[in-house]
Amino acid sequence: MSIPLLKRSLWLIPNSTFNLPFSPSFFSSSPAAVPSPSTKPSISTVVSVLTHHRSKSRWRFLNSLCPDGFDPGEFSDIVLQIKNNSHLVLRFFLWTRSKSLCNHDLVSYSTVIHILARGRLRTLAKDVIQTAIRATALEDGDDCSKCERFSSSRPLKLFETLVKTYKQCGSAPFVFDLLIKALLDSKKLDPAIQIVRMLRSRGISPQIGTLNSLILWMSKCEGANAGYALFREVFGLNCEIEEQNVKVKARVSPNVHTFNTLMVCFYQDGLVGRAKEIWDQLADSNSIPNSYSYSILMAVLCEEKRMGEAEELWEEMKMKKLEIDAVAYNTIIGGFCKAGNIRRAEEFFREMELCGTESTFSTFEHLINGYCETGDVDSALLVYKDMRRKSFSLNHLMLEAMTRGLCAETRLLEALDIFGFATEDANICPTMETYELLINGLCQEGKLEAAFKLQAQMVGKGFKPNSKIYQSFIDAYSKEGNEEMVKKLREEILEIQLS
Repeated sequence: MSIPLLKRSLWLIPNSTFNLPFSPSFFSSSPAAVPSPSTKPSISTVVSVLTHHRSKSRWRFLNSLCPDGFDPGEFSDIVLQIKNNSHLVLRFFLWTRSKSLCNHDLVSYSTVIHILARGRLRTLAKDVIQTAIRATALEDGDDCSKCERFSSSRPLKLFETLVKTYKQCGSAPFVFDLLIKALLDSKKLDPAIQIVRMLRSRGISPQIGTLNSLILWMSKCEGANAGYALFREVFGLNCEIEEQNVKVKARVSPNVHTFNTLMVCFYQDGLVGRAKEIWDQLADSNSIPNSYSYSILMAVLCEEKRMGEAEELWEEMKMKKLEIDAVAYNTIIGGFCKAGNIRRAEEFFREMELCGTESTFSTFEHLINGYCETGDVDSALLVYKDMRRKSFSLNHLMLEAMTRGLCAETRLLEALDIFGFATEDANICPTMETYELLINGLCQEGKLEAAFKLQAQMVGKGFKPNSKIYQSFIDAYSKEGNEEMVKKLREEILEIQLS
């Protein structure tokens, strides 16, 4: 049985600060949670070694002094005595973990987290929070059902321990923001929301940047409407909320970044009307719209091809002397390109260059697609050359648009040149239509060997030859008068269609 002809070619992809009204009942620590300062000689000796020995000999001496290591309570006692040296605490913590000299529990983890927070080592504190959550996950065992059951309770237990150890460690209020952000980084949305609710039930609000991140994650996971509902809850906009028989009001107000987040989420969900509603709420608030706020609203207007209103908004930005950045220029350039008014888009592009605003990938993407849509492939080529000078590469859709435009004008060699340069980037996977256009062009010019090689490359990218590809080869062989090849290809395509 002969190998199918086409198959044979297979050989040939800014946070604000706040003061927490810590109540004694909320942050009272129990003796079981944090051991009282010890006067045991071994503790004092360890502290002395840590603070007075040279770093080169310190760890070796400690290892010989305490070969059996420390229990979590002893570790907490030690680091509390050197809490003013947060870097030393971190090194001691990492040393005990690397040498397996302490089986850390939530209390010892919390002590380290608090000390790092009070030392303003935010990123390191967040890393230890994530370590604590992972470590307690292992303590729950390897049973998957059990791990899932405790996946939410582990962060809550860490939160409770952080609360109990807060005062003794002399921590900083944003330690709870770090916990919430660490949970969001780990995609643990539910416990993050629960912790915010527990804080607010006691009249405490996380920082506004933390709340904005929470709203963004909720919108990504559950949709913009769910994000908006959370926004109203965490900022106390549903009048007063009642939790644990205590009425509390929001301690912070939404800022311009909050409203921008909501507008972007509604816009990305295709709910442009809701995005406009958020703009109206922003205008009625104490926050002042910034350049990004205007860019989002312009994107909404451009989506609806209301370019006259978009230009009015542009003039308002100028009147208010707001900084017009690349995002704003790209928004209005893209709007005019999609509306088919490429000349107006060119005017804004020239203005962008004259005022010294650097073009971005999106600028070139809008212009190339706009020129190709209007059939002006020569202008698209000029933009493409400028794009290459600035070290940008085409994406798969831009490559398809330029290939279609050049092939329509039978400029196959230029299309192949652009295709070859674009596919040097391993991350670019051309579309099926791009291959169809180029293979068809090669077949029409009788360059069958090159067409087979390109078809092999196409199959290597995961595409299968379709009826358009077969027809291109059939037409080429018919033109040559090779009826035997035409017959074989027709049989092969029939076999594929029936399988």
